[in-house]
Amino acid sequence: MRSKLTLLVLSALLTLYGCNTKVPGTGTTKIIFDTDLGPDYDDVGALAFLHAMADSGKAEILATLASNKHELVVPSIETINNWFGRPGIPLGAPKGDGANMGSSQHWADSLVAGYPHTTKSTSDAPDAMNIYRQILAGSPDNSVTIVTVGFLTNLAALLRSEPDGDSPLNGPDLVRTKVKRLVSMAGRFPQGREFNVFIDSAASKFVYENWPGEIIFSGFEIGWEIRTGLKLIRPEVPESPVKDVFRISIPLSEEDSLGRMSWDQTAVLIAVYGTEGFFDTVKGRIIVNENGSNAWKNDPEGLHYYVVQKMPVAEMAAFIEERMMHQPMKKGL
Repeated sequence: MRSKLTLLVLSALLTLYGCNTKVPGTGTTKIIFDTDLGPDYDDVGALAFLHAMADSGKAEILATLASNKHELVVPSIETINNWFGRPGIPLGAPKGDGANMGSSQHWADSLVAGYPHTTKSTSDAPDAMNIYRQILAGSPDNSVTIVTVGFLTNLAALLRSEPDGDSPLNGPDLVRTKVKRLVSMAGRFPQGREFNVFIDSAASKFVYENWPGEIIFSGFEIGWEIRTGLKLIRPEVPESPVKDVFRISIPLSEEDSLGRMSWDQTAVLIAVYGTEGFFDTVKGRIIVNENGSNAWKNDPEGLHYYVVQKMPVAEMAAFIEERMMHQPMKKGL
């Protein structure tokens, strides 16, 4: 009964405050989105969710940054930004060491071939660390939410950064002053090994041990249960680059027969809506081991939280997929 009631409430909210309407009395979350988009395609769903939130007035997208050096990552991000009518969103990518990983389903090839973009390759994009510093320096204090759904490469570079022409503050002080919270799709809780933490484990360990503020983790176990994409690829749904990616990829993996796991979308959901009603939280701190696995220590004084599923999974999947299917208010290129 409670499950049905929750779904009815959500449906009423969707009807009353659809993705094309700003919800009265709510603030706009300023978001920097940092993604490894490529090895998996839930990142594409997360970016679509984020643009839906921007169209609703609930989010402002300050930058979309790649933590993956594969040459199709930034062009893929740009095609989606363009489709949603936001071609001017700053882009960036790592300039030092970093992972270089493509898509086994080759959806990125189709995306950049089928939709317009001006950045020809990821290596042509500016340094993500510099974009972080520029945007944070120009933002009000305690105003920016960073959502990372990939490797921690860029955030490690930010924390190691020195004062420059954009800000007299070093990386930790700039984060402490400007960032409200970090939402991270990373880790398994209370312990395990997860892809985003493992691939650049040195950066993960450094960031999580030195980040001077609050971090909310949506772990592997959360997104694994939440399957989305089957509604998105139905014939009656209008064409879009987001639909193309899921239509190409879902049939190529047996484990996606019920929809793709929605790891990254949960991080965007938390950044925009918070956790109340969706998740419970456990307070403490993450421990990243040298081998890229993680553990957890409960600590009432800790600045880290991992989330535990509260809303029924089917209802959350419907909530997320509704936003993934959003059509832009002002279609771009």
